[in-house]
Amino acid sequence: MIIDTKKLQKAVMENKKKHGFNTTDIEFELLRLHGEANELFEACRKNDKQNINEELADVGIFLLGIAEMLDSDFGEDIVNKMKINEKRKYKNGVKRSHH
Repeated sequence: MIIDTKKLQKAVMENKKKHGFNTTDIEFELLRLHGEANELFEACRKNDKQNINEELADVGIFLLGIAEMLDSDFGEDIVNKMKINEKRKYKNGVKRSHH
């Protein structure tokens, strides 16, 4: 399935507005994102597949909302970063410096 991330960002923001959630304080959203990532971590530790999927979605929703708050295109950002990562040199999973 191909997803229009910009459309999703706008839908996330509309849902936030509809339910009276934060739509302006990015630092607060980053803090909440950390909490959602921790919930994902705990679900993984318990190997709770259904909860893993829900928490993974929550992390994604927070990232999409933050991207919209920052007026960024999350999908484009990911594609651009993947292109950078493709060209990087790694050894045992660690980025090598350019010295």
